[in-house]
Amino acid sequence: MTDKTIYENPLCTRYASREMQENFGDEKRFRLWRKLWIALAESEKELGLPITEEQIEELKAHAADIDFARAEEYERQVRHDVMAHVKAYGDVAPHAAGIIHLGATSCFVDCNSELIILRDGLLILRRKLVNVLDKLKKFALRYKDVPTLGFTHLQPAQLTTVGKRATLWMQDLMLDYEDLNDLLSRFRLRGVKGTTGTQASFLDLFGGDGEKVKELERRVVQKLGFEKVYAVTGQTYPRKFDYNVLSVLSRIAQSAYKFSNDVRILQNMKEIEEPFERAQIGSSAMAYKRNPMRCERMGGLCRYLISLPVNSAITSSTQWMERTLDDSANRRIVNAQAFLTADAILNLYLNVAENLVVYEKTIEKHIRAELPFMATENILMECVKAGGDRQKLHERIRKLSQEAGRRVKEEGAENDLLARIEKDEMFAAVHGRLGEILDVKKFIGRAPEQTEEFIAGEINLILEENADLLGEKGEVKV
Repeated sequence: MTDKTIYENPLCTRYASREMQENFGDEKRFRLWRKLWIALAESEKELGLPITEEQIEELKAHAADIDFARAEEYERQVRHDVMAHVKAYGDVAPHAAGIIHLGATSCFVDCNSELIILRDGLLILRRKLVNVLDKLKKFALRYKDVPTLGFTHLQPAQLTTVGKRATLWMQDLMLDYEDLNDLLSRFRLRGVKGTTGTQASFLDLFGGDGEKVKELERRVVQKLGFEKVYAVTGQTYPRKFDYNVLSVLSRIAQSAYKFSNDVRILQNMKEIEEPFERAQIGSSAMAYKRNPMRCERMGGLCRYLISLPVNSAITSSTQWMERTLDDSANRRIVNAQAFLTADAILNLYLNVAENLVVYEKTIEKHIRAELPFMATENILMECVKAGGDRQKLHERIRKLSQEAGRRVKEEGAENDLLARIEKDEMFAAVHGRLGEILDVKKFIGRAPEQTEEFIAGEINLILEENADLLGEKGEVKV
């Protein structure tokens, strides 16, 4: 039972997965700090500094022995989170206390651990994004041949298919996947740079031997499982990188936002619905309602995430000289919340994409209401081929279309354009053939083939590369 008298972040209590919350949790962060301190001490020892194997073993033995209460008490005293944890670590590893954090600045642990956390968060999001693609692929193939009204300007346009429309959602996510992979391919740690990035303290420790300083950085980074480091830094890794990360997350949100809005519109038209559970209540007042709450929630979360990169852009652009501390409090909030939000969005996307409901009869009804208007060009061409005057035919069908449209809008009547054409002698060439001309399969172009080709040529490659990640379902907590 949580304390209901204080505010709790709904990203944690309602939306994001435990996995992502743990990725940004204190337990992981401070364990990483200790892992960094051990890697630093080990490497310094290997390169000749007077550090004993017993001290290294003591650090390793107590790496997971974190007294959070003691660290918090130290922080209240010294007003410095890193030094508070240095002291707490020294309490449980007293023989090694003197060599913890040797030569390092706070950003050695803070920046390198943050980068590892961001990398791990991106891997979680990539896994979920790939699973969304897998679910949309199955949906697209199932409905690749089902004609539906296309919309431009949110007005009925040429037909497409339900499956082809899903490829547009997939293509957005595919671009996000490529951006995410590109970011991961260029990922690097801050490394071992010292207070202002000059490595002066380490140069002093090694008696002016610059080659040993470079080797120290290489060894520390390698022990952490990385190869690349920023060649130059100030005190921190470039804060512009946070902006790059949040921009990729924003792009995922943009894709999900479009999907959620499309589904909401289609649900209003009663063509497609998000899942609706047996005991779910759509409205407290209107019992019949089936509100698209999942997609609405997606939209709300997407809007928030899309707004966050500008925060990181401001932080990046206001880092004076080698560093200023006004980034710290801001980044504690923004980075974690961006990932928690992206995680929540993809959880919802997984859930909706796997359980979309398609009402084909309603889709057919809407096509029948609009197809006569869309078929006028085909009818016109058939009559011209039979010897008719194109301009006269065009004027006549324009008038018939307007009269049929007026009845639909003003009187609520059915679209009777085809009946008018069937009676009009100017269109005798198509009399008795309108059913053949209006075959909906003739109005969807290569939509089914495009769907198959796109999936075979683009999406399947992604899914094959990530086959070990597939099989995930989206959890909706509330």
